[in-house]
Amino acid sequence: MKIYVTESAYSDLETIEKYYSDEGVPHVGKQFVANIIEHIQTLAQNPEIGRQVPEFEEKRIRELIHPPFRIVYMKEHSSIHVVRVWRNERLLRLPEDET
Repeated sequence: MKIYVTESAYSDLETIEKYYSDEGVPHVGKQFVANIIEHIQTLAQNPEIGRQVPEFEEKRIRELIHPPFRIVYMKEHSSIHVVRVWRNERLLRLPEDET
């Protein structure tokens, strides 16, 4: 199964790395990002491994828990789209419908 990483997820990974660099431990940030990417790669063979995101009642919106982060992805028929990598304590919200 093909895995795609959205711009927002790439930005999240960059933010994680920058945070730890700013804290004076850049090696920690680099290791977190490397481990998260490795965890994401397991989805190619095991797309159902993640749980359904509790904030949504949508089977295809799933997440891997990689403490202290949540790797949120959408499972499609033949692909996976990683959409966010957020801290565990952050609640996910869909944009409000403006119509």
